[in-house]
Amino acid sequence: MDTKLRNRNIKLAFLVLLFTFGISGIFVLATNSSNLLDDYFETEEFRSEYNQFIDYLFLYELNEMSSEEAKEAITVTAEEIDEHRYQYGDLLSQKATIRNQYAGLIEEAEAAGDKEVAEAYKKERDEKIEDISQNFKSDEHVEKKVRAEKEKEIDQYYRDLQTNRSDYLRYSEAFTYYLKDRDSSKVYTNLNLAGNESPKDHLNKKNMIFIRTYPAGDQGYLSAQYQYGYSGEQETVSQIVTTPRLFEGQVAVSKIESSPSYIMNMYEDFQKRKVLLMIYIGAGLAALTASVLLGRKEIQALSLNDKWAGLYLGLPIDLRVLLFGVTMFGGIISFLLINDQFYYFSYSQLADLLIGLLIATLFMVAFILQVKMIAVQWGDRKKLKEDWKGSYIFRMVTGIRNAFLVRSTGIQLLILLSGIFLFGLSAGLVFVDPFFLLVFGFLFLAAIFPAAVLIRRTGYFNTILQNTNELAAGRMGSDLPVKKRSALGTLAGNINVLKHGVKKSQNEQAKSERLKTELITNVSHDLRTPLTSIITYTELLKAPGVNEADREAYVEIIDRKSKRLKVLIDDLFEASKMASGSVELVRERIDLVQLLQQALAEHSEKMDQNSLQFRVSAPEEPVYSMVDGQKLWRVFDNLIGNILKYSLENTRVYISLKPNGNNAVITFKNVTKYELSESVDELFERFKRGDQSRNTEGSGLGLAIAKSIVDLHDGELDIEVDGDLFKVIVTLETV
Repeated sequence: MDTKLRNRNIKLAFLVLLFTFGISGIFVLATNSSNLLDDYFETEEFRSEYNQFIDYLFLYELNEMSSEEAKEAITVTAEEIDEHRYQYGDLLSQKATIRNQYAGLIEEAEAAGDKEVAEAYKKERDEKIEDISQNFKSDEHVEKKVRAEKEKEIDQYYRDLQTNRSDYLRYSEAFTYYLKDRDSSKVYTNLNLAGNESPKDHLNKKNMIFIRTYPAGDQGYLSAQYQYGYSGEQETVSQIVTTPRLFEGQVAVSKIESSPSYIMNMYEDFQKRKVLLMIYIGAGLAALTASVLLGRKEIQALSLNDKWAGLYLGLPIDLRVLLFGVTMFGGIISFLLINDQFYYFSYSQLADLLIGLLIATLFMVAFILQVKMIAVQWGDRKKLKEDWKGSYIFRMVTGIRNAFLVRSTGIQLLILLSGIFLFGLSAGLVFVDPFFLLVFGFLFLAAIFPAAVLIRRTGYFNTILQNTNELAAGRMGSDLPVKKRSALGTLAGNINVLKHGVKKSQNEQAKSERLKTELITNVSHDLRTPLTSIITYTELLKAPGVNEADREAYVEIIDRKSKRLKVLIDDLFEASKMASGSVELVRERIDLVQLLQQALAEHSEKMDQNSLQFRVSAPEEPVYSMVDGQKLWRVFDNLIGNILKYSLENTRVYISLKPNGNNAVITFKNVTKYELSESVDELFERFKRGDQSRNTEGSGLGLAIAKSIVDLHDGELDIEVDGDLFKVIVTLETV
């Protein structure tokens, strides 16, 4: 199995090498197509060499102006005189400068007692002052100086020409020329003609591989204005212009191989490169065709290593794009390096060509593998979006955006980073120019105040961090000082709020634990009482000798206690459903006035038997609300039942229903017979009774169920206790 896999990998590597070779062939064809079609003497390479030779020819042969003639042609303009005169300022400033230059020297000589040296300095100073004065008095005086400077430049120019003559000689060996001045008929040539020989005996296609004739077609005459231009050109010499001269004749390149010139060597290299290009491109196209035909199925069946694929796909998507771009860039550079091997032919470069091809193959392998791995996720847009959110660019942009969520903090950060950048830049530029020492000093002074603020805020931040560590460890500690108009101050204030919230949550949790314990106790008590009665009277029924009257009494008690137990269990079940929110409301348009009257009617018998005096007030017109009639009737039933059970005898009970804007307010007020706790919220807890001794009938779930039902209707049920006055206020939205 390993041998088969190894052979398959070798085959794939060979196919990729062929494919890379083919792509490089296309690349070479695209970038060197002109070299395949052009003649060497039509290339830019030869054209550049030819133009350089013509330039040298004008400089060294066709130019008949000597240095003396050039000096005689010198002209000095009024602008040049003024430029020289005011080069160092006006007359007064130049005199002052000279005096200052010699003042120190003269003082030192006099202090040393060397009067002869002091007098020499004074004489030299006076001569310079006189010379400067003459500059401003006489144009001829200045013209002589300017002319002398230009003559020096001309001498230097001709010396430079002689220094560079070797370059011209190299070109003159490569080119053959025969030129005649059209006006003077003077001949310029490097042909060695015998007395009876004609230039045509040498300048023909038999002897020359390249011939350019003047005038011919679009060439015209060979012309030039002698501006003596070359790399060492001087302004003075460039101003010397003679009448343009026209030449006719021929310039050629000899193909005699006895002593080939460097131009012929370049020509032969070009021909060899052309043949090599054709071979390389042909072989490349053949390799590309073979790799596509043989490797299509192999590439499609290529399976990726799960480990490497997982590592690659686990990278952030922008890093993958960067790697893909680097791979493409590296491949292009490799192809360019391969292409460069064809500019100058050399068998020693074949090794470099092979190395470049191997490097390009490695990049091609990386390219193919990345394309295969990218194709795995390309169609999954959801995964691409998730990958984008995990990219460095997205996180950086998000970080920048988050830095400016609090704009003042973002601006301060931007100013701080800009200051650090400028501070570092100026510190580096101090070594370039001492002027930046002033900038550095200014930035240093300007940074003192921000640095102090930063240090103070860092200390404030550490205080906040220490406080949050204590909070995480469960120690509340004291509140943080809140400094206004800063992000850290806002953070400290929010932490204080959270701290108080945690304290409140802890208190409520302790209260919840206490109420849970009370709930278990109350449930146990309320369920055990009727259950105990049922068990007791069941045992009595089992006893022998029970007469019929007692039996009926026992059965009646068991029945009553069973119903009582059922009511408790039903109430507990309903309260649990209410608390979990699993109750569905069937909302209808209900008249609250009528619903309240129905609830009162249900309790009319008990109300008549009771010593309480009910005062009910409700509007005559209907008050409608979208409610669940059965559930809301249960609220009224529970509240009225509590009034009947826990109101002080011979007291009044007030029940009212009043519209209040878009709401209806139903109020129940009574005087309790039992002392109530000051904690109103505890009255809403399950199994909480007004009778703490639990001697009265009831489950203690009435208010809890009522509040849950009202909450489900998006209403409010509030309790107010003022001494023994107990008031329940129900608020519902009307329609």
